[in-house]
Amino acid sequence: MEPGFVKLKDIKPVLSGYLREAQYILSPSKSPDDKVIHDVRVLMKKSRATLKLVITQVDQEIFAREYNAMREVGRVMRTWRETSVYRKTLKDLKKNNPDVFSMLAENEQLGALMNKAEPSPELTENQQNDLVKIRGLLHRSESRIRFFKMDGLEPRILLQELEKTYDIVVNDYLNCRNNPKTVNLHEFRKKAKDFLYQLYFFRPFNPPVVKSLEKKLDTLTQNLGKYNDLAQIIRTIGYKYGNSGNPVALDELIVIIRNIQDRYLLKVWPQAYKTFCPGQKLENILRIRQPLT
Repeated sequence: MEPGFVKLKDIKPVLSGYLREAQYILSPSKSPDDKVIHDVRVLMKKSRATLKLVITQVDQEIFAREYNAMREVGRVMRTWRETSVYRKTLKDLKKNNPDVFSMLAENEQLGALMNKAEPSPELTENQQNDLVKIRGLLHRSESRIRFFKMDGLEPRILLQELEKTYDIVVNDYLNCRNNPKTVNLHEFRKKAKDFLYQLYFFRPFNPPVVKSLEKKLDTLTQNLGKYNDLAQIIRTIGYKYGNSGNPVALDELIVIIRNIQDRYLLKVWPQAYKTFCPGQKLENILRIRQPLT
């Protein structure tokens, strides 16, 4: 490497590693626990974000095939994750608000979410079929990626793609800051995660600065995720504001949930402003001083 130039992290071995790790932690004979489900879904998000980084430098048919395979893995596992998260979140709420929940003991929607049985270590037939499908998708995708031509990736184009991702996140931040609907916040979180996972390859630019930014973005997206989990609980129990048939206790529970959501957002906005406020340049945030190679 020439003096004064920065070499980016190689993308192909990292992408293959994500898929290999996902296969390794998924046992073919045991129901995946919450940690496994979470970790595999994160690996798929990292994989898709990585593919977006090289989208203009690989065959588009190949890109679409692998991207869709990774998205399908996440889709199949999403319902496994959601049921567990809803149950745990509601149990935490009940622990801190026992009186409210005692008044909602007969609420069928809440009961269905909270009383759902913990996953059995034995796979059901549907789970077994899903697991076979997931492992097959992962294995085939990893095998095909071995033959990806990524030796000639142009670093400057990769940086341009990172800048595109950054600009998308800036726009989503501005959108949800002016119109903080759940759908807008969810989109902001998804795109911020893309940016977070793509940043990994640019650590050689300025390791301390990039790692620090990654850590802050990880906290930001986790808080947005917790906000969204609560929003999905409200949606799942079918709560509608202004419904004359709502029990007073249910209205109170929703206010409690909204207060918690507000606290998560109060943690999000300061860091989001520092990183994504319109008018900033990515090169200044990353403090890029050296050319790429």
